[in-house]
Amino acid sequence: PREVELMDPQQRIFLECARAALEDAGYDPSRFAGKVGVFGGVGRNPYLYENIARREEFGDRLIEHHIQIGNERDFPPTHVAYKLNLRGPAINVQTACSTSGVALHLACQSLLAGDSDMVLVGGAKVLVPTHAGYLYVDGGALAPDGHIRAFDAGASGMVRGSGGGFIVVKRLEDALADRDTIRAIVRGTAVNNDGSSKIGFTAPSVQGQSEVITAALDAAGLSPDDIQYIEAHGTGTVIGDPMEIAGLTRAYRRATDRRGYCAVGSVKTNIGHLDAGAMVAGIIKTVLSLENELIPPSLNFERPNPAIDFASSPFFVNAKARPWPRGEVKRRAGVSSFGLGGTNAHAIRSEEH
Repeated sequence: PREVELMDPQQRIFLECARAALEDAGYDPSRFAGKVGVFGGVGRNPYLYENIARREEFGDRLIEHHIQIGNERDFPPTHVAYKLNLRGPAINVQTACSTSGVALHLACQSLLAGDSDMVLVGGAKVLVPTHAGYLYVDGGALAPDGHIRAFDAGASGMVRGSGGGFIVVKRLEDALADRDTIRAIVRGTAVNNDGSSKIGFTAPSVQGQSEVITAALDAAGLSPDDIQYIEAHGTGTVIGDPMEIAGLTRAYRRATDRRGYCAVGSVKTNIGHLDAGAMVAGIIKTVLSLENELIPPSLNFERPNPAIDFASSPFFVNAKARPWPRGEVKRRAGVSSFGLGGTNAHAIRSEEH
């Protein structure tokens, strides 16, 4: 309890979600013969400055070494490995909003290389103070009304959220042999960076996003025609939304001329932007959509953003619950996350059979 009292709540959520994911997967790490890895990260930590450093009663307990371990962003994966006695790679990932997407890519590489036999992949962000609002700044990234209106004509910014998530990943042949509950399959992943092909360091890049989507499709051995749903980055920002659909369209137009066949949505309209946990939240939503044979609506969408040419694109915004039944055609989805600073991630998920 004394250790947890001084710990960043993001690290506590990270630990809790990692354990919950293992339990949901049906594994006790002390009885698993293989190597279990941990890949992921958490967001910036305001808790230390907003709470711990201002409380005089902690006084002599604020020993630099102990404070560092519980509050620096270097240590969440190794904390999980220590608490759960996991002996595979424990790798901290820090690429801003794409952290958990890059973590998934690295986790898959670890599995394929044999460094891990099972991997925990996750991310978390907890806002502190938890009940505080924010000051709207004209032209800034945050919405003036507390709503994310992804791809809508009224889109004017994002909203930060609090939360975290984890998934458990294994090589498919091992999961089949072990008779695991397979919720979905990772068909392919890719990561890249925008480089300097954009108007500024914090700006997105159509070229960078298009290239990472193309690379993930190539890794999966799939065509754009094979994808029925895109869980988008979808922040609802004035610049970001049009550029995201432009990047998707550029990637898809290399192989298809079809229009309006692929649904697009954003879990950020439901829970806000989880920063380091953003992509794992999108992955979980997509897996649940596959399991329940239903794509939930992307909220707050009324009219298409006039800066987005949906009519000429392969995409439409999924504004209402849409059946996604099993059938002759395998159901597949892409999930995107684009980190501030330009590190992009895209993953292709498919149903379990």
